[in-house]
Amino acid sequence: MIGNQDLLLGEVVCYHKRHTVHYQLREDVVAIQLEQARSELAQFSQEELSQVDGIISRNRGKPGALIPVLEQVQSTIGYLPVSIQMRIAQGLNIPPSNVYGVVTFYSFFTMVPRGRHNIRVCLGTACYVRGGQKILNKLSDMLGIDPGGCTDDRRFSLETVRCLGACGLAPVKVINNDTHGQLKVSRLDGILAKYQ
Repeated sequence: MIGNQDLLLGEVVCYHKRHTVHYQLREDVVAIQLEQARSELAQFSQEELSQVDGIISRNRGKPGALIPVLEQVQSTIGYLPVSIQMRIAQGLNIPPSNVYGVVTFYSFFTMVPRGRHNIRVCLGTACYVRGGQKILNKLSDMLGIDPGGCTDDRRFSLETVRCLGACGLAPVKVINNDTHGQLKVSRLDGILAKYQ
């Protein structure tokens, strides 16, 4: 429970079926996030920040611009850290809590870096039975990351999914939009070499 001494800076409202959930942002929490945002912003080049600012300015004042702006920015820089969310909020003249609420609500958006090439390994029943876990373990060892992680050079990110809809090709992995089926551990090096 938030006491009377806490200053509320914003409120995020999420709608799920018939329930409405309110998340309140306190001044002390937001101050910590602002400091983290400033340090995060330093990792982006001026060119990347200029591209983000261009996306914001092209959409400023348009009704319903937030989700398209978030999609374009994420496509440009790969993810949506708090620093970029704050920049978007300021540029679109909307509360940061609204931006944060949308980013955390939709699974398409990510606040952690993703690689240029996103690898999704299926662990659904057909893929799992036919060696999907072995494929995942080998990829994890080769790349030096766990599922949900990104290589240091941001070349690859690794995710698991429950079904890719290609059960007849099991085990399956998808890199970007390319489906690789009937995988063998021995073929992984050759497949990854195609993605620079």
